[in-house]
Amino acid sequence: MDLAFYTNFSNSLATQEAQINALQAEISTGLAVQTPDQNPAAFENATLGSDQISTLANDNTTQADIQVQLGSVNNAYQSVSGLFNNVQTVLEEALNGTTSAQNLSALASQILSASQQLVSISNTTAPNGTYLFGGSRGSIAPFQENGSGAIVYLGDGAQSQAAITPDSSASTIANGDVFVSSLSGDGVGAVAATASNTGTGQLIPQGVVNASAAATFQSGTTPITLAFTAGAANTTLYTATQGGVTIGSGTLSQTSATNLQLGGVNYEITGTPAAGDSFTITPARPQSAFALLSTIYNALDGAATTPAQVAQTNQILNQSLATLNQYQQAVITAQAQNGVTLQAISNAGTGNTNQSTQLQTSVQNAVAVNTPAAIANLDETLTALQAAMKTFGDVQNLSLFNYL
Repeated sequence: MDLAFYTNFSNSLATQEAQINALQAEISTGLAVQTPDQNPAAFENATLGSDQISTLANDNTTQADIQVQLGSVNNAYQSVSGLFNNVQTVLEEALNGTTSAQNLSALASQILSASQQLVSISNTTAPNGTYLFGGSRGSIAPFQENGSGAIVYLGDGAQSQAAITPDSSASTIANGDVFVSSLSGDGVGAVAATASNTGTGQLIPQGVVNASAAATFQSGTTPITLAFTAGAANTTLYTATQGGVTIGSGTLSQTSATNLQLGGVNYEITGTPAAGDSFTITPARPQSAFALLSTIYNALDGAATTPAQVAQTNQILNQSLATLNQYQQAVITAQAQNGVTLQAISNAGTGNTNQSTQLQTSVQNAVAVNTPAAIANLDETLTALQAAMKTFGDVQNLSLFNYL
């Protein structure tokens, strides 16, 4: 008996059943290419695209974490800015010349409260429990009181970067520089009145007039001394020296404030210095915001009422106001930089989402099944299979015994 017919039919049936199974798998999974052997190039493109999509998803998760962290930093900056503005209001009120000793004491209490608030803000924690301004040492409170009662920084200035796109990164942490790095006085020099002064004179910086000279003075270590002596006809003379060398001298105006340039800065002498009074201008050095508030508090809390004592207090308050202005600007700058980073992260997120969508389309185009065509193909294959089986059945019924 010739079995070729049965063998051919069996092979054809197996092929059609395999095709039906493959089409059903494609329709159920939506994938036309599931293994490399089906279409090596398409499978490789899809694999690479899927890997890129996964990387972008991880970057978006990182972006979300950084946004939460830096959002908390931004809120802290806003709180610090408001606090410094309130301190400025207190200083301006204390310097208006009409505040009583009792009121100065009340203003001192406000500064003490501001100091406590500043410590609390500077030790703010993120939602994940780390301290915002500790740098890489986020597990410990960065600002703590030492044995002398001063607030010191225990964090560091470290930076940490994390990928927010395949080609860019963003800082994930802040540090405490905004609380400790501003320079004393006007940023060039810090003026101090000699404690034994008996006059009402003050030395107030009016701004830099020679940037090169100001930078040289600030980076140096030699202070400038401004001393006053009695002149002829009830006049008062001034002499400025630095390192034993006279760098300026003249006679105070008896009708208006006297201006003179020292260390690249224009200074105004107000009030009436007495013979024997003096001021020292030292190169500006970093003064922490906590030390600044402590200085303001001590000046207000211990303020006396004699004209000379008022002048001494006001000298301190004016210098403190100049330093405070630098901290206010430092916070504005830090907040702006933080905002730029947040915007960059937001833009990166949008870019990643768009890129991921494009990759998903590419992956789908590479390996996805054409569902309508697959369904039509499945129907055709099923119909062909049914027809073949019917034909096979009909052939089986054909036998010589039917004709005997």
